Amino acid sequence: MSERETIAKARRIVVKAGSSSLTTPAGTIDADRIDALVDVLAARLDEGTEVVFVSSGAIAAGLGPLGLTRRPPDLATQQAAASVGQGLLFARYTSSFARHGRTVGQVLLTADDMMRRSHHRNAQRTLAQLLALGVLPIVNENDTVATDEIRFGDNDRLAALVAHLIRADALVLLSDVDALYTGDPRRPGARRVADVRGPSDLAGIELGGSGRVGTGGMVTKVEAARIAGIPVVLTNAASAARALAGAPVGTLFHPAGGRRLSTRHLWLAHATTGAGRILLDAGAVEAVARRGKSLLPAGVTGVEGDFAAGDPVDLCGADGAVVARGLVNYDASEIPDLMGRSTRWLARELGPEYEREIIHRDDLVVLAEAEKDVR
Repeated sequence: MSERETIAKARRIVVKAGSSSLTTPAGTIDADRIDALVDVLAARLDEGTEVVFVSSGAIAAGLGPLGLTRRPPDLATQQAAASVGQGLLFARYTSSFARHGRTVGQVLLTADDMMRRSHHRNAQRTLAQLLALGVLPIVNENDTVATDEIRFGDNDRLAALVAHLIRADALVLLSDVDALYTGDPRRPGARRVADVRGPSDLAGIELGGSGRVGTGGMVTKVEAARIAGIPVVLTNAASAARALAGAPVGTLFHPAGGRRLSTRHLWLAHATTGAGRILLDAGAVEAVARRGKSLLPAGVTGVEGDFAAGDPVDLCGADGAVVARGLVNYDASEIPDLMGRSTRWLARELGPEYEREIIHRDDLVVLAEAEKDVR
């Protein structure tokens, strides 16, 4: 079965729509656009497919009521706009899906929810139960409480992580452009890229930046496709029905196959930035990067930055290259006293609470392996 056929016959699918697909240029909700997209999703539901809809637009929907003409640069005003806009956006979805006799449920997530084991499992259970009850979950980032340090930054990445969370068969990303192009599609000579099978198909392509009301851009969509590990179609909202039917529209990102990382490890690899750096000797690099071991104090040669226990940090070899990222068990200020010591010695000299890893292997992702697995 081809990847296009996989999308047409998918039992469970994630569809993501960006802000520009849902709002007017003035930042208000575009009821006609939303109704048209809801009609497409409802038709797919009628075919027996389970659908999770990841919707941007909360901040954009709040701009008009607050008298703002552009997305505000500061986080506090963005959160205020999201607080106003999220209710308006979800109310509109509720009434639009009600035309088809469909019930929707709101699920607001932060990147922190993907990181913390209990939050991750709760989100997974909630989405599974909503689908079991015949409810269409509408997911958005919880912009009103997310901070710069724990934000997804765009809903493309969130959609890819949700696809992993529910083990979806396919992902459709709806944008304000109908496909990936070799350059700005408004300029002569730009060609549509019909298929992406690997990094070589992206060579020389100008991915561009973010949009006027959104936070993403083509680069985040390409990144989301790499994370997803399943067939991904990128197109515009007007082509949503054809994309879901398996028609050759937009750009199809083919999965490379191989082992799928857990959602938490995907979050670590692709949705976080190291709050600091821990330097490793050659033995520790070998143990962590090639043998899947936890990072022990004995293999640490240095620490850089100011981070707290639980923060993501980068693990670097002697040449400074980042080999892995993980959630650290100690504050940065504690690590110098632990470096080069065995956990047994630390437990004897400092107490049993120090008989633990710097980073446990369950909270660590090898970035070279992550790159290989999601391509």
